[in-house]
Amino acid sequence: MSDAVTSNTAPSADALTNTLRPLTDCFLTIRVIKSFEFRTTKNMLLPHVDVTTMTVGQLKDEVRTQLKTAAGFKPYRTTVLDTLKLYTTAHGSKTTNLIINFDHDPEWILDDDSATLASLGIENETEISFFQRELYEAFKLNPQQNW
Repeated sequence: MSDAVTSNTAPSADALTNTLRPLTDCFLTIRVIKSFEFRTTKNMLLPHVDVTTMTVGQLKDEVRTQLKTAAGFKPYRTTVLDTLKLYTTAHGSKTTNLIINFDHDPEWILDDDSATLASLGIENETEISFFQRELYEAFKLNPQQNW
């Protein structure tokens, strides 16, 4: 096979998943958290997000809008969701807490609604938690889980 045919037909086997798509077409996973205590969470997949133009506020609005009609999210429709927090980036370390990470609160909580996602380091294959801040703060003080 000639080089002209094989070049640019497939990504390199060494390429990291966070670099396979441009920042204008990122795949994000939003971890919608209803209860920290009972570990009630459901992932919402957003396959085509332009993180160079989408702001934190726009992402919140997009998820809230999709919650109203997305299949499987009916129990989450009455949940108050007001805070986004970075859970993990592609190829980054994950927390041992299955519901949320307690690490890096000041810098990983996305509280500037006017900031673009790219300016905050969001890239392809990033996981972001979306939850009620009041419940999160209470859970941090007493991280007991019930079944």
